[in-house]
Amino acid sequence: MARSHGVYAISVVAEMVEMPAQNLRVYERHGLVEPARTDGGTRRYSRDDVDRLHRIRDLLAEGLNLAGIARVLALEEEVRRLRARLDA
Repeated sequence: MARSHGVYAISVVAEMVEMPAQNLRVYERHGLVEPARTDGGTRRYSRDDVDRLHRIRDLLAEGLNLAGIARVLALEEEVRRLRARLDA
């Protein structure tokens, strides 16, 4: 199964990342994480989403606000893309 395939319910992920489920909803509203949805609208988080939420938790612990976290995550993704291009 792909790391990007949504399989975990919000309650399970909240325990995995040691955050209240409400925080996960807030991060989704701010565009920091985008869980998949079932046909009925239930959130399904992937292993990649869980990793991203751990990164968000770490950045929060470092004192960044949500806007700062969004910028850091975007820059980290850009660096990954550029490195992949250089490797190709």
